[in-house]
Amino acid sequence: MIKNSEMKKLRLSGKELKKIGYTDKKVMAMAMNMARKHYRKTSMEEVLNLLKSILESPNDFLEDEKLGRVAEMLVEKPEDGPKNYEFTKRKDYRIYGVEHIDFGAIDQMEMALKLPVAVKGALMPDAHHGYGLPIGGVLATDNAVIPYGVGVDIGCRMCLTVHHLNSNYIERHRSSLKQMLKDNTRFGNDRFERPKDHAVLDRNEFHEIRVVKKLKDKAWQQIGSSGSGNHFVEFGEVEITEPSNNMGLETGRYLAVLSHSGSRGLGANIARHYTELAMQNCRLPKGAANLAWLDLNSEVGTEYWLAMNLAGDYAQACHDQIHDRISAALGSRPMAKVENHHNFAWKEFLENGQEVIVHRKGATPAKEGELGIIPGSMTAPGFIVRGKGSADALNSASHGAGRKMSRSKAKASLTKKEVKQFLDKHGVTLIGGGLDEAPMAYKDISKVMESQTELVDVLGTFQPKLVRMCGR
Repeated sequence: MIKNSEMKKLRLSGKELKKIGYTDKKVMAMAMNMARKHYRKTSMEEVLNLLKSILESPNDFLEDEKLGRVAEMLVEKPEDGPKNYEFTKRKDYRIYGVEHIDFGAIDQMEMALKLPVAVKGALMPDAHHGYGLPIGGVLATDNAVIPYGVGVDIGCRMCLTVHHLNSNYIERHRSSLKQMLKDNTRFGNDRFERPKDHAVLDRNEFHEIRVVKKLKDKAWQQIGSSGSGNHFVEFGEVEITEPSNNMGLETGRYLAVLSHSGSRGLGANIARHYTELAMQNCRLPKGAANLAWLDLNSEVGTEYWLAMNLAGDYAQACHDQIHDRISAALGSRPMAKVENHHNFAWKEFLENGQEVIVHRKGATPAKEGELGIIPGSMTAPGFIVRGKGSADALNSASHGAGRKMSRSKAKASLTKKEVKQFLDKHGVTLIGGGLDEAPMAYKDISKVMESQTELVDVLGTFQPKLVRMCGR
């Protein structure tokens, strides 16, 4: 036990840490910061003895409140040290709707396809510049997963429920539906006073994976809620135009609820943690750091895969609760449900039988016969689609219209009055939201859909009427 003593402030440097066996600069920096923070009046000898003990047996200190992070970094540090990689010849990929895509997104895709682990790729017509992979980028890799290729909001997804209520129900009950959205949804830092329980919170990963274990309380507090930014819950009108629609619905118009959100703080923290580890283990050329990967044969790669799948299931649980609350408030049981992930990675097979890891960052899975929902904007229709299973597109389609304005440009060039007039013109009621999510900031969804006719068939449309986003 270390006892504080009445002596001068601790003056610990890297020189002392090197003498007791520390070599990694990041670990040394963390050790110095934590020691100075928690043991400022402890003797240098006692602190060095403690830090040496952590170095020799880091597993014994993983639960230590003061120095646990130092122990974690020592456990996570690869035995053979980081590996340096160079680019290889760019692999083949197909671009859909190239006229709608900015050069930054194409450059990012080109770089990703030069990775040694890259096998094949595709770029969707809603693509725009992102981190690591572009938004709208699809990348197949050989037994490797790229945390930033999945994205920060792991398992972000769309979910549509269709109700057997007259299409004019919205106009007759607009005020009560607006209140229903306020009462039954939560966004950003707002949360329900009494979150609902869910089986996903009992998963073993919350007890077996260190980083996930620390996030269980946050996951419980946020379950059933939505993120900020472009996440939404909205009432709208569905029109089914294809008789053979795989949903058992007759052609016609229906009331529907559409939600877009992901895995909240759980997914974001998993993404940050394993991206940091990937960057430590995998050194890439300048500009490609965010494409660092984890080998799925490694312990950390296996751990991320389990955590990623947990985050995806958690995202689905959030949507389930959102739609359950709305359905209960409506007093209506859904006739049909369509949902799908983006920001995720799947184990799939190419035409030649090779197993690959397919990353879809802002792209919708579109295997043959697979249903999906591709939203437009607050004022433009979304599309209920059925995949055609295009091998060139790695069985994928766009996940939305895609941005044509950056968030900063939208904020600088649009006004609240202008946006409100635009929404009023289209008969859309908005609760919350910001200028960065104005419908004018997005591409023309009709042109995006025209660019992917070989990827999906359209079964119907969804027209937003009341939109709830983060904010008041």
